[in-house]
Amino acid sequence: MAGRITAILGPTNTGKTHYAIERMLAHRTGVIGLPLRLLAREVYDRIVAKRGPSVVALVTGEERIVPERTQYWVCTTEAMPDAIGADFVAIDEIQLCADPERGHVFTDRLLHARGLHETLFLGSDAMRGAIAALVPGVQFSRRDRFSELTYAGSKKTSRMPPRSAIVGFSVENVYAIAELLRRQKGGCAVVMGALSPRTRNAQVEMYQNGDVDYLVATDAIGMGLNLDIDHVAFSALSKFDGRRMRMLFPHEMGQIAGRAGRHTQDGTFGVTGEARPLEPALAEALENHRFAPIERLSWRNPRLEFGTVDRLIRALEEAPTHERLTRGREADDLRALRTLAEIPEIRDRITHPADVRLLWDVCRIPDFRSISEMEHATLLQRIFGFLQAGKGVPSDWLAGQIARIDKTHGGIDALSKRLAFIRTWTYVAQRKGWVDDESHWREETRAVEDRLSDALHNALTQRFVDRRTSVLLRRLKQKETLVAEVNDKGEVTVEGEFAGRLEGFRFLQDGTSSPDEAKMLARAAYEALRPEFHLRADRFYNAPDTEMDFTEQGGLMWGTTAVGKLVKGAEPLKPVVEAFVDEEAGEDVAEKVKRRLQHFIDRKVATLFEPLLAMSRDEALAGLARGFAFRLLENQGVIAREAVAAEVKELDQETRGALRKHGVRFGQYTIFMPALLKPAPTRLRLVLASLWDGSEDFPESPPPGLVTIPYLDTIPAQTYLLSGYRPAGARAIRIDMLERLADLLRGQDSRAGFEANPDMLSITGMTLEQFADLMGGLGYKAEAGTREKARPAPEPKLDESGNPIPEEASPVAEAEAEAASVEPEMEAFYTFTWAPRPRGGQRGPRREGGREQGDRPERGERGERKGGGKPKGKKGGPKGKFGDKPGDKGERRFEARPPKKEKPIDPDNPFAAALMGFKSKS
Repeated sequence: MAGRITAILGPTNTGKTHYAIERMLAHRTGVIGLPLRLLAREVYDRIVAKRGPSVVALVTGEERIVPERTQYWVCTTEAMPDAIGADFVAIDEIQLCADPERGHVFTDRLLHARGLHETLFLGSDAMRGAIAALVPGVQFSRRDRFSELTYAGSKKTSRMPPRSAIVGFSVENVYAIAELLRRQKGGCAVVMGALSPRTRNAQVEMYQNGDVDYLVATDAIGMGLNLDIDHVAFSALSKFDGRRMRMLFPHEMGQIAGRAGRHTQDGTFGVTGEARPLEPALAEALENHRFAPIERLSWRNPRLEFGTVDRLIRALEEAPTHERLTRGREADDLRALRTLAEIPEIRDRITHPADVRLLWDVCRIPDFRSISEMEHATLLQRIFGFLQAGKGVPSDWLAGQIARIDKTHGGIDALSKRLAFIRTWTYVAQRKGWVDDESHWREETRAVEDRLSDALHNALTQRFVDRRTSVLLRRLKQKETLVAEVNDKGEVTVEGEFAGRLEGFRFLQDGTSSPDEAKMLARAAYEALRPEFHLRADRFYNAPDTEMDFTEQGGLMWGTTAVGKLVKGAEPLKPVVEAFVDEEAGEDVAEKVKRRLQHFIDRKVATLFEPLLAMSRDEALAGLARGFAFRLLENQGVIAREAVAAEVKELDQETRGALRKHGVRFGQYTIFMPALLKPAPTRLRLVLASLWDGSEDFPESPPPGLVTIPYLDTIPAQTYLLSGYRPAGARAIRIDMLERLADLLRGQDSRAGFEANPDMLSITGMTLEQFADLMGGLGYKAEAGTREKARPAPEPKLDESGNPIPEEASPVAEAEAEAASVEPEMEAFYTFTWAPRPRGGQRGPRREGGREQGDRPERGERGERKGGGKPKGKKGGPKGKFGDKPGDKGERRFEARPPKKEKPIDPDNPFAAALMGFKSKS
């Protein structure tokens, strides 16, 4: 008589397996069938911890631990003992009844396995209809998840969150994902159904204790393995099921995705790699565990006939009679039976039903090696021959087979193959009567499997986990902070390992570190560097401005370390800063560094451009004066006069005087503030102008102290102007020195021509030939000539009494005069005249600053025309202060007369009196 039958159905993480264990232990005896050898070992360990090893048995295809006083049997579903009369029976993951390969085993347990007092079926709610139709009197209990499951979409493997499991559906796919995680995340654990329990437990332990934060697994993860997983990602949505590639069923995906989130902790699932995002309807079904009912269960006739091989095959091929049942896919054991039955040597030796039963038992040895059907059949034929002879598998032959496998060298693939091979002999050793000394060979095969398992675990760890990163990560989790040091050179070590260099507020990873460990090492370093970032930010914030500087490329330096850069602001003189701070340092550190840099550059601008900024704040300036002050502010204190000629004409002397009080000089060529031509303001002006213009290449400021520099036509004229120079000929002259030269030129007759005097050459620091080229660039024509060099008058010769000696009486004077008359000394000279712009389409002087050098200049500070030119008066005579030299015939000299009512003299300008006295006659 069967007891109560209950189907406890629902999604994963509902405590079904835990409940079944508790119910079994509430009975005197019990059997629980589980879908995987790995899960059976996990449940076995849990029950042993509660009841002790003397009353708990573990029975799987390759492992058999059966104490004499066994009360509780933990088995794989295929290995469950028949008819032992246990009080309690439970079958886990009952939805595997629909599996085309193994489903017939689960269906048989559903139909026939019963406990004397209680029977439990655990699994998906999609089985409700099928169970109700096939199991009379069954009761149903629905369970809901302890936590929520949410679809998180698609994520790149490189951005997978910690505590994630990525699911692959082939060994190659699992290894490829694991390799990628090793390079990008420091490593992962690997869990596959084909692993031995020892290897699997070692890998899981590495994940559970935090040595690695990622797990790569096959779909075996969906079969009840309880791990601390926050996120499950599908790397593919199809798999090879042994016969063909097919899409995953929704209930299969739900079983796998449901492993995310344990107990009350919520979980997420999604896709990665080449897997396409899930359709909204499918994602919602997985979240709510709503799937189409499983209508058909795989079935195979359990009532076998062993009279002959043919009758056995017919029994195995018998079709089901219930509409809910369908014949499953031809299993490996039936295929092996067909193959062996066609071998004449086998048929000739089968003469009794016992031979048929023995052949069937041999055919049920799983093909752990996954080699060809013929090779597997050959092995089975050999084993059948040994067993039928009645002596079992010979020990010396079995020892030789095991010795070839018992080798722990080689890579992952070689070790995996050896593990698969040893499972065959482990299975054989577990069969009663198949070997001479069962206890010895069970221990021997188990020992070999353990050695291979350990070697495989080490190989997996060596290939897919970076040891140094693993150690650092574990220490990081065990401590609040790691021991990190930053020496005076900025070298960072973490737990004694060199991690990189801290430059300013950016951590530069050690370039010699392998890429595999780089990210994990950086993570450990950043965790330890957080206090250092804050201490360094405080020190930087309190540092004086003298420790900081800007580069000519707009960089911001703290000592020799770059800590930021300047970027364009709302106004030319109001740049903003971008701090070089690692994101991991935190917003507080970044804001503090940025604020300090902004204070530095604001004070630097305020100091170096103080005259200009003071003028812009002067409320006394109004009208045209304020407008012109704004133009100067826009151009950072330097403007080519020709660019604002019209505006300058509109400024009266009072307005100009107001601007001069702030240091503005109205030069003949440039309007500028002399204080801003110093090296420091010039250097900053070039940086700010380049930022404002959006230039990619920032010009360097000329070396200080040079009056002229070479002119390169590849450099814009505006750049020379901002640097404080004006191109003229082959060189560019400093604009303040140019104005001094212009003052000297005003006193020359530029119409009749003049020569360069020593003061002109001294101001420019040029030779006469270089000066001629400079004057050509300023709009003057230079005519070269030679002449006899004037000799200084000889000093009078004195006699002994101090009286002059007459020249005729001096023989020396006569000799000198004779020599001079023979070969006079010649000298070169240049005559400079103003060259007005040609008319009638003739080519004029080279353009400079948008105006031809030959243009008629605007009025200068003293009322003259720029360039020394003489505009015509009403009668065609020269006008203004500068005419020909006094005493020249046929010319009249005019001077500007003072106005009737004199204005106050500007004390800041030595020429103010003349400027104030100028009165236009136009």
